[in-house]
Amino acid sequence: MAKIKILDKNVANQIAAGEVVERPASVIKELVENSLDAGATVIDVEIIQGGIEYLRVTDNGQGMSAEDALLAIERHATSKINLAEDLAKIHTLGFRGEALPSIASVSEFKLLTRTKEDELAIIVQVAGGSVKELEKTGANLGTTVFVENLFYNLPARRKFLKTVSTEARYINEVITKLALSRPDVKFTLKNNERLVLKTPGSGQLQDCIQALYGSEVAEALLTVNLQAAGIVVTGFVSRPSFTKSSRILQLAFVNKRSITSKLVYRAIDAAYQSKIARGTHPFALLNITIDTEQVDVNVHPQKQEVK
Repeated sequence: MAKIKILDKNVANQIAAGEVVERPASVIKELVENSLDAGATVIDVEIIQGGIEYLRVTDNGQGMSAEDALLAIERHATSKINLAEDLAKIHTLGFRGEALPSIASVSEFKLLTRTKEDELAIIVQVAGGSVKELEKTGANLGTTVFVENLFYNLPARRKFLKTVSTEARYINEVITKLALSRPDVKFTLKNNERLVLKTPGSGQLQDCIQALYGSEVAEALLTVNLQAAGIVVTGFVSRPSFTKSSRILQLAFVNKRSITSKLVYRAIDAAYQSKIARGTHPFALLNITIDTEQVDVNVHPQKQEVK
């Protein structure tokens, strides 16, 4: 009898979930990125109990047909790339085709979606990776994903989640970064039925910064605008009189993708070196635009770093 076997599909999805689905915030990130890639201009997020018990992401994007909705929960299914060469010129936030099946394999999952061509929406319900129910109903254009009881079938992983308030804070940070990357999109976040975050969707980055951080930050901003050697850097930094004791207000985006970059942090430190007290950090939000063929976005499981 052969010792090597092909893994059961659901087991393979749960293994993939170990990379893609670290906590409720990573679920939110994947779902919201899908919404942005679908052309959404309004995205509403709701969580209960830090997203562990319940989370919902609703958008007004292009939606999916019944056929596509069923394919979307299959592993390696994606609308965003076709050939290996496409990885060298990624224009979307998501592309791997692992998020939805991975999330569905470790939760009670429901997908509600409708395209403008369809009169009725399709509902796909999945529990632990197995499709439980498929039906049609009335709904607005776009997609809503409901995720309940995250990691209910992986108690060891659920045990290592942080407190409800900490998990909710991680989600707030994720939505904040996504909103700042797309000031043209209106975001809302409700936590236990209380509105905790709202952006205007005006397309003006300064309006978005003020909505998220308040007038004190907004009034301390200086404009950044540089173009050189095929790279465009725009955004805002604060006057030297406005600093924090941590980098919590320093954000970098490459082609609208939020990233972590020691290189960018060092550049900010160098620019302010003689102007602020040691151990303090200015506000900085830098949008770096570069030819997609010069960026490798496939070097980190959660796509938090690029090369």
